[in-house]
Amino acid sequence: MTPDTEALLRSCALFSRLSADDRRKVAEVSVARRYEKGDPIFSEGDASDLLFTIVSGRVKVVKAIPGGKELILEILGPGDPLGAIAAYEARPYPASAIALEPATCLAAKRAPFMALLETCPSLVRGMLGGFSLRVVELAKRLGEITGSRVEARFAQIFLKLGDRLGQPRGSGIFIPLALSRQDLADLAGTTMETSIRIMSRWGKERVVATEADGFVVSSREELESLGR
Repeated sequence: MTPDTEALLRSCALFSRLSADDRRKVAEVSVARRYEKGDPIFSEGDASDLLFTIVSGRVKVVKAIPGGKELILEILGPGDPLGAIAAYEARPYPASAIALEPATCLAAKRAPFMALLETCPSLVRGMLGGFSLRVVELAKRLGEITGSRVEARFAQIFLKLGDRLGQPRGSGIFIPLALSRQDLADLAGTTMETSIRIMSRWGKERVVATEADGFVVSSREELESLGR
Protein backbone atom coordinates (compact mmCIF):
# COMPACT_ATOMS: atom_id res chain seq x y z
CA MET A 1 0.00 0.00 0.00
CA THR A 2 1.15 3.55 -0.78
CA PRO A 3 -0.41 6.99 -0.26
CA ASP A 4 -0.79 7.13 -4.05
CA THR A 5 -2.95 3.99 -4.01
CA GLU A 6 -5.28 5.50 -1.42
CA ALA A 7 -5.49 8.72 -3.44
CA LEU A 8 -6.43 6.75 -6.56
CA LEU A 9 -9.10 4.91 -4.60
CA ARG A 10 -10.61 8.23 -3.51
CA SER A 11 -10.77 9.30 -7.16
CA CYS A 12 -12.79 6.21 -8.22
CA ALA A 13 -16.58 6.39 -7.91
CA LEU A 14 -16.65 2.72 -6.90
CA PHE A 15 -14.55 3.43 -3.79
CA SER A 16 -15.04 7.12 -3.12
CA ARG A 17 -17.88 6.61 -0.60
CA LEU A 18 -15.96 4.14 1.52
CA SER A 19 -14.87 5.19 4.96
CA ALA A 20 -11.19 6.05 5.33
CA ASP A 21 -10.66 2.78 7.21
CA ASP A 22 -12.37 0.64 4.55
CA ARG A 23 -10.46 2.44 1.82
CA ARG A 24 -7.21 1.71 3.65
CA LYS A 25 -8.14 -1.98 3.75
CA VAL A 26 -8.76 -2.01 0.00
CA ALA A 27 -5.48 -0.18 -0.60
CA GLU A 28 -3.61 -2.84 1.34
CA VAL A 29 -4.64 -5.54 -1.17
CA SER A 30 -4.33 -3.33 -4.28
CA VAL A 31 -1.62 -1.97 -6.51
CA ALA A 32 -1.65 0.70 -9.23
CA ARG A 33 -0.58 -0.47 -12.69
CA ARG A 34 0.24 1.67 -15.69
CA TYR A 35 -0.43 0.53 -19.27
CA GLU A 36 0.55 2.04 -22.60
CA LYS A 37 -1.68 2.02 -25.68
CA GLY A 38 -2.03 -1.55 -26.96
CA ASP A 39 -0.85 -3.21 -23.74
CA PRO A 40 -2.91 -6.22 -22.60
CA ILE A 41 -4.36 -5.91 -19.11
CA PHE A 42 -5.49 -9.53 -19.16
CA SER A 43 -6.21 -12.11 -21.85
CA GLU A 44 -9.19 -14.31 -22.51
CA GLY A 45 -8.79 -17.58 -20.60
CA ASP A 46 -6.39 -16.19 -17.98
CA ALA A 47 -7.10 -17.03 -14.35
CA SER A 48 -9.05 -14.18 -12.76
CA ASP A 49 -6.68 -13.61 -9.85
CA LEU A 50 -7.11 -9.83 -9.94
CA LEU A 51 -10.03 -7.40 -9.97
CA PHE A 52 -9.27 -4.23 -11.91
CA THR A 53 -10.75 -0.76 -11.67
CA ILE A 54 -9.89 1.82 -14.34
CA VAL A 55 -8.55 5.05 -12.88
CA SER A 56 -7.66 6.86 -16.10
CA GLY A 57 -7.66 6.13 -19.82
CA ARG A 58 -9.87 3.89 -21.93
CA VAL A 59 -9.84 0.11 -22.22
CA LYS A 60 -11.49 -2.13 -24.79
CA VAL A 61 -12.90 -5.52 -23.84
CA VAL A 62 -12.41 -7.91 -26.76
CA LYS A 63 -13.89 -11.35 -27.44
CA ALA A 64 -12.41 -13.83 -29.93
CA ILE A 65 -15.03 -15.11 -32.39
CA PRO A 66 -14.90 -17.87 -35.06
CA GLY A 67 -12.74 -17.18 -38.08
CA GLY A 68 -9.91 -15.62 -36.12
CA LYS A 69 -11.76 -12.32 -35.74
CA GLU A 70 -12.45 -10.23 -32.69
CA LEU A 71 -15.48 -8.38 -31.39
CA ILE A 72 -15.18 -5.38 -29.10
CA LEU A 73 -17.79 -5.92 -26.43
CA GLU A 74 -17.27 -2.67 -24.54
CA ILE A 75 -15.11 0.41 -24.24
CA LEU A 76 -14.67 1.26 -20.56
CA GLY A 77 -13.26 4.29 -18.84
CA PRO A 78 -12.44 5.86 -15.45
CA GLY A 79 -14.36 4.37 -12.55
CA ASP A 80 -15.43 1.24 -14.42
CA PRO A 81 -14.70 -2.21 -12.93
CA LEU A 82 -12.86 -4.59 -15.24
CA GLY A 83 -12.99 -8.38 -15.03
CA ALA A 84 -14.86 -8.18 -11.75
CA ILE A 85 -17.66 -10.62 -12.56
CA ALA A 86 -15.22 -13.34 -13.63
CA ALA A 87 -13.12 -12.78 -10.52
CA TYR A 88 -16.17 -12.81 -8.27
CA GLU A 89 -17.16 -16.21 -9.68
CA ALA A 90 -13.54 -17.47 -9.77
CA ARG A 91 -13.80 -18.20 -13.49
CA PRO A 92 -11.24 -17.46 -16.22
CA TYR A 93 -11.63 -14.07 -17.87
CA PRO A 94 -14.17 -14.60 -20.70
CA ALA A 95 -12.62 -11.85 -22.84
CA SER A 96 -9.43 -9.84 -23.18
CA ALA A 97 -8.86 -6.28 -21.98
CA ILE A 98 -6.50 -4.00 -23.93
CA ALA A 99 -5.56 -0.37 -23.32
CA LEU A 100 -6.89 1.89 -26.07
CA GLU A 101 -4.72 4.72 -24.76
CA PRO A 102 -2.34 5.20 -21.83
CA ALA A 103 -4.27 3.96 -18.81
CA THR A 104 -3.90 3.41 -15.09
CA CYS A 105 -5.76 0.64 -13.27
CA LEU A 106 -6.01 -0.45 -9.67
CA ALA A 107 -5.52 -4.20 -9.39
CA ALA A 108 -6.85 -5.87 -6.25
CA LYS A 109 -5.89 -9.43 -5.29
CA ARG A 110 -8.96 -11.60 -5.58
CA ALA A 111 -8.90 -13.65 -2.36
CA PRO A 112 -8.29 -10.84 0.15
CA PHE A 113 -10.63 -8.52 -1.75
CA MET A 114 -13.44 -11.08 -1.55
CA ALA A 115 -12.79 -11.37 2.18
CA LEU A 116 -13.28 -7.61 2.46
CA LEU A 117 -16.69 -7.87 0.78
CA GLU A 118 -17.89 -9.92 3.74
CA THR A 119 -17.20 -7.06 6.17
CA CYS A 120 -17.84 -3.95 4.04
CA PRO A 121 -21.50 -3.46 2.97
CA SER A 122 -20.78 -0.16 1.18
CA LEU A 123 -18.22 -1.89 -1.03
CA VAL A 124 -20.72 -4.66 -1.83
CA ARG A 125 -23.30 -2.06 -2.89
CA GLY A 126 -20.78 -0.35 -5.15
CA MET A 127 -19.73 -3.63 -6.75
CA LEU A 128 -23.34 -4.69 -7.34
CA GLY A 129 -24.04 -1.39 -9.04
CA GLY A 130 -21.07 -1.88 -11.33
CA PHE A 131 -22.08 -5.47 -12.12
CA SER A 132 -25.64 -4.45 -12.95
CA LEU A 133 -24.48 -1.72 -15.31
CA ARG A 134 -22.15 -4.12 -17.13
CA VAL A 135 -24.93 -6.70 -17.62
CA VAL A 136 -27.33 -4.06 -18.98
CA GLU A 137 -24.69 -2.64 -21.33
CA LEU A 138 -23.74 -6.09 -22.61
CA ALA A 139 -27.37 -6.98 -23.29
CA LYS A 140 -27.79 -3.75 -25.26
CA ARG A 141 -24.59 -4.41 -27.22
CA LEU A 142 -25.73 -7.91 -28.21
CA GLY A 143 -29.04 -6.47 -29.36
CA GLU A 144 -27.30 -3.83 -31.45
CA ILE A 145 -24.95 -6.34 -33.08
CA THR A 146 -27.57 -8.96 -33.93
CA GLY A 147 -30.61 -6.83 -34.65
CA SER A 148 -29.61 -3.93 -36.91
CA ARG A 149 -27.96 -3.03 -40.19
CA VAL A 150 -24.22 -2.37 -40.19
CA GLU A 151 -24.60 1.36 -40.83
CA ALA A 152 -27.13 1.55 -38.00
CA ARG A 153 -24.61 -0.14 -35.70
CA PHE A 154 -22.01 2.50 -36.58
CA ALA A 155 -24.52 5.24 -35.83
CA GLN A 156 -25.38 3.66 -32.47
CA ILE A 157 -21.67 3.40 -31.62
CA PHE A 158 -21.08 7.11 -32.22
CA LEU A 159 -24.27 8.09 -30.42
CA LYS A 160 -23.16 6.14 -27.36
CA LEU A 161 -19.60 7.52 -27.49
CA GLY A 162 -21.03 11.01 -27.89
CA ASP A 163 -23.19 10.55 -24.80
CA ARG A 164 -20.27 9.30 -22.72
CA LEU A 165 -17.39 11.40 -24.00
CA GLY A 166 -18.80 14.13 -26.22
CA GLN A 167 -17.54 17.70 -26.00
CA PRO A 168 -19.28 20.61 -27.76
CA ARG A 169 -17.40 21.89 -30.79
CA GLY A 170 -19.17 24.55 -32.78
CA SER A 171 -22.48 23.08 -33.90
CA GLY A 172 -21.16 19.53 -33.53
CA ILE A 173 -19.76 17.14 -30.92
CA PHE A 174 -16.12 16.12 -30.57
CA ILE A 175 -15.40 12.57 -29.33
CA PRO A 176 -11.82 12.54 -27.94
CA LEU A 177 -11.09 8.88 -28.59
CA ALA A 178 -8.83 7.74 -31.42
CA LEU A 179 -10.19 4.48 -32.84
CA SER A 180 -8.77 2.74 -35.89
CA ARG A 181 -10.99 1.51 -38.72
CA GLN A 182 -10.34 -2.00 -37.38
CA ASP A 183 -11.47 -0.94 -33.91
CA LEU A 184 -14.71 0.41 -35.38
CA ALA A 185 -15.19 -2.79 -37.38
CA ASP A 186 -14.67 -4.86 -34.23
CA LEU A 187 -17.18 -2.71 -32.35
CA ALA A 188 -19.80 -3.13 -35.08
CA GLY A 189 -19.11 -6.81 -35.76
CA THR A 190 -18.17 -6.26 -39.40
CA THR A 191 -15.12 -6.15 -41.68
CA MET A 192 -12.50 -3.43 -41.90
CA GLU A 193 -13.40 -2.92 -45.56
CA THR A 194 -16.98 -2.10 -44.58
CA SER A 195 -15.72 0.19 -41.83
CA ILE A 196 -13.50 2.08 -44.28
CA ARG A 197 -16.36 2.42 -46.77
CA ILE A 198 -18.87 3.77 -44.24
CA MET A 199 -16.45 6.18 -42.57
CA SER A 200 -15.20 7.46 -45.93
CA ARG A 201 -18.76 8.16 -47.08
CA TRP A 202 -19.70 9.73 -43.76
CA GLY A 203 -16.66 11.98 -44.00
CA LYS A 204 -17.66 13.18 -47.47
CA GLU A 205 -21.28 13.67 -46.37
CA ARG A 206 -20.12 15.48 -43.18
CA VAL A 207 -21.89 13.05 -40.88
CA VAL A 208 -18.80 12.08 -38.85
CA ALA A 209 -15.35 13.51 -39.57
CA THR A 210 -12.22 11.64 -38.52
CA GLU A 211 -9.44 13.59 -36.83
CA ALA A 212 -6.07 12.51 -35.49
CA ASP A 213 -7.28 12.48 -31.89
CA GLY A 214 -10.92 11.52 -32.32
CA PHE A 215 -14.09 12.21 -34.29
CA VAL A 216 -16.42 15.14 -34.89
CA VAL A 217 -20.13 14.37 -35.15
CA SER A 218 -21.69 17.13 -37.26
CA SER A 219 -25.31 16.22 -36.58
CA ARG A 220 -26.68 14.05 -33.79
CA GLU A 221 -30.07 14.13 -35.50
CA GLU A 222 -28.56 12.59 -38.64
CA LEU A 223 -26.96 9.81 -36.59
CA GLU A 224 -30.24 9.13 -34.79
CA SER A 225 -31.96 8.79 -38.16
CA LEU A 226 -29.25 6.42 -39.44
CA GLY A 227 -29.38 4.42 -36.21
CA ARG A 228 -33.04 3.44 -36.52
